[in-house]
Amino acid sequence: MKKDTPYKIYLSENEMPKDFYNVRADMPVKPASLRNPATGQAMTAADLSPVFCDELIKQELDNDTRYIPIPEEVRDFFAMYRPSPLVRAYCLEEKLDTPAKIFYKFEGNNTSGSHKLNSAIVQAYYAKQQGLKGVTTETGAGQWGTALSMACSYFGLDCKVYMVKVSYEQKPFRREVMRTYGSGVTPSPSETTNVGKAILKEHPGTTGSLGCAISEAVEVAVGSEGYRYVLGSVLNQVLLHQSIIGLETKTALDKYGIKPDMIIGCAGGGSNLGGLISPFMGEKLRGENDYEFIAVEPASCPSFTRGRYAYDFCDTGKVTPLAKMYTLGSGFIPSANHAGGLRFHGMSPVLSELYHEGLMEARAVEQTSVFEAAVEFAKVEGILPAPESSHAIRVAIDEALKCKETGEEKTIVFGLTGTGYFDLTAYQKYNDGEMTDYIPTDEELEAGFATLPDITEK
Repeated sequence: MKKDTPYKIYLSENEMPKDFYNVRADMPVKPASLRNPATGQAMTAADLSPVFCDELIKQELDNDTRYIPIPEEVRDFFAMYRPSPLVRAYCLEEKLDTPAKIFYKFEGNNTSGSHKLNSAIVQAYYAKQQGLKGVTTETGAGQWGTALSMACSYFGLDCKVYMVKVSYEQKPFRREVMRTYGSGVTPSPSETTNVGKAILKEHPGTTGSLGCAISEAVEVAVGSEGYRYVLGSVLNQVLLHQSIIGLETKTALDKYGIKPDMIIGCAGGGSNLGGLISPFMGEKLRGENDYEFIAVEPASCPSFTRGRYAYDFCDTGKVTPLAKMYTLGSGFIPSANHAGGLRFHGMSPVLSELYHEGLMEARAVEQTSVFEAAVEFAKVEGILPAPESSHAIRVAIDEALKCKETGEEKTIVFGLTGTGYFDLTAYQKYNDGEMTDYIPTDEELEAGFATLPDITEK
């Protein structure tokens, strides 16, 4: 096997980014503003201050500053597990017998097991700087809750996590990691909040959704002195923090004169995909380079490929501001059949606008094919990937096989967001032949769309 690049490309500590990159600064059409559901008016910093940390609000609303400094204390924390490796998947290339070159950015080499720690530590830092007692949040598959628990433990903050009930039951060990770091973990929807009680009354026996968990976390944050709510995906600020993934990836590729043809990432709320593609998208927007970007989502929760581009609530209880995004409706609850994360009903406003402008494409894949790709990858590359990451692996393999058919020598980069060692219940179902696919019907999606608010943009 001829190796024209190392198996793993590492950056030195001196090569690590000192600033986050804000792709909104280069977007000719900015993502739409968050809006007040009662008035339809754009939300101001004052409107958002009861819910979010002050500095994070500034980042959320800043569409113009291209580079935002990473605080030194955060960079010191990053140095414990960053830079993460950019890996050449030589063994996968050989197995597929493809002329394509395949690289993956591996974000699972930290205790939380995923890329989520990149934003969790930043948000916990600003909460500490503001003098808060603690924060509340939601988590779906559990990666975000784990990462935030670790970050809050580091800064001595209390952390209250509302975990989607189906994941709470399927992933007890992920839950125990959060508790080990000192967080309180509640299955959502629960009887501990007013909105949780209302959801359970309307949907008795529901397995929950991220929208439900967000509603509960926001209610507790607003009603608890010294607390704020933090979110692990979707928001502009989160994609900003996750830009460190793409910045490191681009620096590593540039060291060896490599220009990717396509960049692939899984997409649930958008944090990993947005972070990975940001600096490359910036070059595309500025006319400096061209790339193909592919967002991969589950067929059971197809926000991009079957959703509507509209203002919608980010939560099921309808207590959050409205965001303009590709959405299935805040009332949409993914099937319990769905084994991974990526179960949010909407998509990042930044990515939604880029997709709407035709600057990236999206594909929906079924979970049995996703786990087939995960197993194939694990057997040759030696990492058991998270189900979320495996959506990107599926399409990367598909594209590499196309290159085999055409003889094209494309360079493919995808994001390996984390490891799947807490997802063994899902792997067990796949290995036992019990995993099935579920695709919502048009009628089921229409029921979700019926929950979209009627708002006139102002």
